[in-house]
Amino acid sequence: MGLQRCTDTSTVVLITLMLLNIYCNPFGVALLISFHYGCLSFLSDDMLTYHSSVLISHAFLDDFISPNMITLVGFMFLITSAVLGYIYSPQLDSPPPRWVHFAHGLLLFLYQTFDAVDGKQARRTNSSSPLGELFDHGCDALACAFESLAFGSTAMCGRSSFWFWVLSAVPFYGATWEHFFTNTLILPVVNGPTEGLMLIYLCHFFTTFVGAGWWAQPFGKSIPIFSWVPFLHAIPTFRAALILLAAFGVIPTVAFNVYNVYKVVQARKGNMLLALAMLYPFVVLVGGVLAWDYLSPSDIIGSYPHLVITGTGLAFGFLVGRMILAHLCDEPKGLKTGMCMSLLFLPLAIANALTARLNDGEPLVDESLVVLGYCIFNVALYLHFATSVIHEITTALGIYCFRITRKEA
Repeated sequence: MGLQRCTDTSTVVLITLMLLNIYCNPFGVALLISFHYGCLSFLSDDMLTYHSSVLISHAFLDDFISPNMITLVGFMFLITSAVLGYIYSPQLDSPPPRWVHFAHGLLLFLYQTFDAVDGKQARRTNSSSPLGELFDHGCDALACAFESLAFGSTAMCGRSSFWFWVLSAVPFYGATWEHFFTNTLILPVVNGPTEGLMLIYLCHFFTTFVGAGWWAQPFGKSIPIFSWVPFLHAIPTFRAALILLAAFGVIPTVAFNVYNVYKVVQARKGNMLLALAMLYPFVVLVGGVLAWDYLSPSDIIGSYPHLVITGTGLAFGFLVGRMILAHLCDEPKGLKTGMCMSLLFLPLAIANALTARLNDGEPLVDESLVVLGYCIFNVALYLHFATSVIHEITTALGIYCFRITRKEA
């Protein structure tokens, strides 16, 4: 009855997913209670009956919305947010219109909503599969880059946006690496996917009112209560946020990851060096980009932040996806040489930057073309990896990627 009276299916889907996110998110419990008792009391009996029938009868989603489709739709919100940042702040150092900050926050909230619901949808429809894990975490890995671009636009971080990506990618890679050895993914009470994302979209909403200039002024002026802190009070607020995030968030989390892996390796009488070797591709990726930027005559991270962060984020997504695939296939522990495919372009880019030292500051190939080639290379590499893995898993398990209905044997 409720479904027959509903003419906008997409609205019902969105409302259902948002309510499920509130249910899954501990910070949403108070909101849910206040909304329920504050709003539903104004509904008439007929409206309340209709409201309940729509929300309760959302089982119709089982027939056409798969968990992977929910994940993909949520990921598209982040791409939209990054594109907005590029349109209004191409180098992430100029203030966009204030409505863009609000859009960043709203799109990130929707991404978190859909990301929280896809697993619940998989369990509710009994459609969980290795492909779902790979697809979900693969999109989350890419989300580090796109949200770094959005936040860089909001806080006018400029070239420092790359460091925000590093600080989001390091704990993500560490958690994936720990999961490879421990077979468990245990997040601390305060973690990035819940409290971290909530803090970021609240920062976006906050910037809507105070303006992007708030992040560029000295930390002691932005938050006067910390004006007494040595060194921090005089640096821009976004740089102070970087330092605080690294000191109180990233470093303790990574230390926790290393300790957990060390315990498992010792218990199994394994080799810790083999375990640490799996970190090698990621360290080389970050180090290679920083070396390229240091040698670059055109300041690649400052001049082309969107291309550099997007290309590096795709290379990172390939590393994460390859590690998750190795875990799903129960491959031996240690360095996976296939992961180094994402590093092949960096020696060429660094060599081209070095030619500028021998040619009066002019590289052999214009660096704008090299950066564009770097991004295109990683796009092609990631798409080839993703499509081939999806095809092989769906064929082997007899399932579809974006449909719940199983293939006929």
